[in-house]
Amino acid sequence: MVTPGEVLGRVSDIKPGRGAYAALHNETVYASLTGFRRTLSPSPDSSDQRPTVEVTGHKSHGPVPQPGSIVIARITEVMAKTASADIMCVGPKSVREKFTGIIRQQDVRATEIDKVDMHLSFHPGDIVKALVLSLGDSRAYFLSTAKNELGVVSAESIAGACMVPVSWTEMQCPLTGQIENRKVAKVAS
Repeated sequence: MVTPGEVLGRVSDIKPGRGAYAALHNETVYASLTGFRRTLSPSPDSSDQRPTVEVTGHKSHGPVPQPGSIVIARITEVMAKTASADIMCVGPKSVREKFTGIIRQQDVRATEIDKVDMHLSFHPGDIVKALVLSLGDSRAYFLSTAKNELGVVSAESIAGACMVPVSWTEMQCPLTGQIENRKVAKVAS
């Protein structure tokens, strides 16, 4: 990773490519943007056999969760007071980096917060639609499923089938008929 103004090498050794420039007063090649340094070998038939150094922009990292954005996440772990999730999409766009979210007990639903049982709301592997509340701590974003349209949108039953929502709090396996508890997202009609 390099930043603007960082020395990439000498003009006698390398050629500047995209995202780089040569300062002729001191024969030095510098980065002109923040990004990743890449060295390209010269073509064998080229008269100039110096490799080309380019800096590819760091802007291509994809969407980043922001407070207020709707995300799609996969539940990875369920504890007594929280559930952890890997954020997969921000709005309609998939993320390229790993972002972790935490759903706290008080953010699962809007009513009867003190009666929320995390193990009856989520299971590892569930796909949830959630709202980003805040940046949380350094490790994770705080997420909420406290609105009707937020919660589990896809879950796999013990038998391996994609379960069907039957109420606000239950999903059913189409193969076995077994009902499992979840905080189900209301499907927009």
